Amino acid sequence: MEIKDIEKLAELAKIELSNDEKEGLLKDLDGILSYVKQIESVEVDDILPEYNLRNVWREDEIKNSVFSRDLIINQFPDSQDGFLKVKKIL
Repeated sequence: MEIKDIEKLAELAKIELSNDEKEGLLKDLDGILSYVKQIESVEVDDILPEYNLRNVWREDEIKNSVFSRDLIINQFPDSQDGFLKVKKIL
């Protein structure tokens, strides 16, 4: 990683950096990237996977409701063209 990479990141983030800040970020990012490379080199083939993991999400299923669309729209205070109208909040 070079100073020009830091300048490109600063441009994308729309921030201005002094030369000292660029040097500091370059040093910090080099340290982070070297740590990531170190983590990537760790062998995990002999580590057993975690047990008792399960999917907590349920499948989306269409269920019949006791409330029909027309019933809800008719009981709502204000509707227009089949949509519920609410007061503006922002």
